[in-house]
Amino acid sequence: MPASILEEVDDLLDAEVIRDRITRLDCPSCGSAHVALVLGDNGGVSYVCTACGHSWS
Repeated sequence: MPASILEEVDDLLDAEVIRDRITRLDCPSCGSAHVALVLGDNGGVSYVCTACGHSWS
């Protein structure tokens, strides 16, 4: 258990950075995190980078 509130905040910030790295989807082409989920007509899922236009599934 942290000895102070500042240590508690540091622990929470560290956890947020780890969560962000795990859940963020980056474009395989340019590395941008500006990625949109696109649903197709047949129910398929694709992704498109709004920075460079690269799309993948």
